[in-house]
Formats: sequence, C-alpha cells, structure tokens
Amino acid sequence: MVAITAGADALGFVFYPESPRYITPENAKAIIQKLPPFVEKVALFVNETPEAVRSLCLATGCTLAQIHFDVDDDYFTQTNFPTLRVVRAKKREDILEHSDEYRLIDAYCEAYGGAGKRLNIEWFDGIDCSKIILAGGLDPDNVASLKAYGFYGVDVSSGVEASHGIKDSSKVISFVQKAKM
Repeated sequence: MVAITAGADALGFVFYPESPRYITPENAKAIIQKLPPFVEKVALFVNETPEAVRSLCLATGCTLAQIHFDVDDDYFTQTNFPTLRVVRAKKREDILEHSDEYRLIDAYCEAYGGAGKRLNIEWFDGIDCSKIILAGGLDPDNVASLKAYGFYGVDVSSGVEASHGIKDSSKVISFVQKAKM
C-alpha cells in the first residue's frame, strides 16, 4: 500500500518459489483485494505452464502475467491471458527483439529477477523506448536520469530493499516520486 499511496501504477507479485520475494497465492489475493481500481496487478512467473499462469492469475486477481523465462511465441497465445514478455538482454541487439510489442527489458543474469544488475544505458541511445519497461539495477538515485529515454515505465525490486526480499518504505516512496518527476 506504501507504493500505491506514493503513486505506483502497478504492483508485482512474485510466484517463483525460489525467490526471496516469493508470495503465496493466498497472500497475494489478500493484498489485491485491498487495492484501488486502475492499479495493474502483475504476476511474475518462471518456468510455469501457460495453464498454470492463467489459473493462478484468475485465482488471485492479477491482471497481467510477466513471463520471466524463455518461451516461444505460441506460449503467449496458449496462456490466454494478458502477458508481458521479458527480454533478458546480454547485448545491445537483444533490446531490439520484439520491438513491435510492449516488453520488459532486464539485464541477463543466471538467476531470475532481482539481482540488481544494470544494463548499459547507452544501448538505448537512438532507440524508440516507448514500448519498453526498463528493469535491472534501478534505484531512487538513478531512476530520474532515465527520463530522456522515454521508457514506457520502470520496474524496481532490489533497488528499494532494506535487505534481500524486504522492502524499505522510504526507498519505495522516493523511487516512485523520482520516477514520476
């Protein structure tokens, strides 16, 4: 609720049991039921079937599924639910993949999500970033510097934590305020 009060447009719910940010479907549903309208409720998945993604989203009230692992294009059709592709970029050319659709671009790392690894921001020079949600290594100190790129949005996790998996309210508020400046 701190993030929403600060003005966040979306909240993420990590349904990847190996993550320190994992939330049970029951706890996610309890939070989602308290949210005001027009807040995007994003379910993050790793290595789940399309059927499991759809089922869990419907059961919890999530409105968008973030697919944070490599799948073929048919996967998104089979999910039969609004989805957001994640591009885990290793090189500049990777950020150009799927440029005709909205996507989240994160720095590649062996582990999934929340590693705090930042992409080379110069990769985005001269690129239309209007369909990109940027993730990876963002925090209250650097988010305002991204405005000139025109990203559709920014995504943060480890950059607003007091410790691994535990959010710091003051960092969350600061991040949202600076992202919206």
